[in-house]
Amino acid sequence: MADALIFPGQGSQVVGMGKALAERFAAARAVFAEVDAALGQNLSRLAFEGPEAELTLTANAQPALMAVSLAALRVIESETGFDVGRDAIFVAGHSLGEYSALAAAGSFPLADAVRLLRIRGEAMQHAVPVGTGAMAALIGLDFDAAAALAAEAAAGEVCQAANDNSAGQVVISGTRAAVERAMGMAKAHGAKRALLLPVSAPFHCGLMRPAADVMAAALAGVTIAPPRVPLVANVTAQAVCDPGEIRRCLIEQVTGTVRWRESVAYMADHGVARFIEVGSGKVLSGLVKRIVEGVTAVAAGTPDEIAALMTARASA
Repeated sequence: MADALIFPGQGSQVVGMGKALAERFAAARAVFAEVDAALGQNLSRLAFEGPEAELTLTANAQPALMAVSLAALRVIESETGFDVGRDAIFVAGHSLGEYSALAAAGSFPLADAVRLLRIRGEAMQHAVPVGTGAMAALIGLDFDAAAALAAEAAAGEVCQAANDNSAGQVVISGTRAAVERAMGMAKAHGAKRALLLPVSAPFHCGLMRPAADVMAAALAGVTIAPPRVPLVANVTAQAVCDPGEIRRCLIEQVTGTVRWRESVAYMADHGVARFIEVGSGKVLSGLVKRIVEGVTAVAAGTPDEIAALMTARASA
């Protein structure tokens, strides 16, 4: 069975994530220890014990989610014999999950990846004053309709389609006033619902330009190796392997649309039969099931889920 590894983004964090992995597996403990050392912070304790308000801060949530994803991957590798370069044909991640995917594929050392995510989280949080931006999920609109609504609601401000998550689920991002206008117009444009999201900044829109500039400088200072398997990039929904192209995609991703629906369809069209969500939660595996039919999508972020994956691989 041809596999793709997919890695969750912000919103999948929960207090206690990764704790059971660390308690049971030395491979997971080693990842958390390396992350803590790289950041000079006991981030693993924050992930395991909270408080939730501190874990949810963008500068903490982003590296913490990556730490859990890489800890889960190391356990999968050590317990099931899974080898990314041999057994996966693509990696992909939702927003910050793209850094997890690249670390999994060997493009970044773990320490570099978590430091980049700390920089990214802080830059995204500081790009826009708190309270002046917002994000909302539009339910029941396709991407083109949501993008047109966002453009109409902008009225000279910023309002963009930020995440194309699945058919009928598109997230918009921009100034709070423009996003609220879009929400007010949503039902008249055919949306079933419009839900304001509990986020601390308007990600993946033009308001994040200062953060994109910070990431351009940060990424210029690190070496990106060719991934062991292709990355399906958020901003292109295409496979990329060239380090220069990967760097460009990571910078563009800060202000650009996360084309998740198209990315999943691309992988399915190119032979992926099973999507393995590595890390906290089941958001992405749930989206996969709504995007394409006839594929398997499983979560692998807890000891029980990894044991189930072991069984599935053994019987394949």
